[in-house]
Amino acid sequence: MGIQESGENYLETILILKKKKGQVRSIDIANEMGISKPSVSFAMKKLRERGYIKMNNKGYITFTEKGQKTAEEIYEKHNLLTKYLKALGVSEEVAIEDACKIEHYISDESLSKIREDYKRIEETK
Repeated sequence: MGIQESGENYLETILILKKKKGQVRSIDIANEMGISKPSVSFAMKKLRERGYIKMNNKGYITFTEKGQKTAEEIYEKHNLLTKYLKALGVSEEVAIEDACKIEHYISDESLSKIREDYKRIEETK
């Protein structure tokens, strides 16, 4: 079973927080995403059941191999799409917001073509 958009957002947020802080707990995710702790706890339970994360007895969240791979793929998509939109002249704020929407629905084929085109854009700078 695939992961829903909200699950992808949680995984990406966990990855970003891990890069910033080293360790992540549910309260960190709630604060970062601006949502309630019970909502985050429910989501973490689902991600744990689906094999994306683990949580120790102190509440610290770590990725499983599957979770790490998925989070990195989502993060890479987001970064590529943001950079690509900015290269097209979209403002940074809108590029970040739109990339977040697009990253959940874009096909591998379209992403591959965007990656190729972005490389071409970078080479001509």
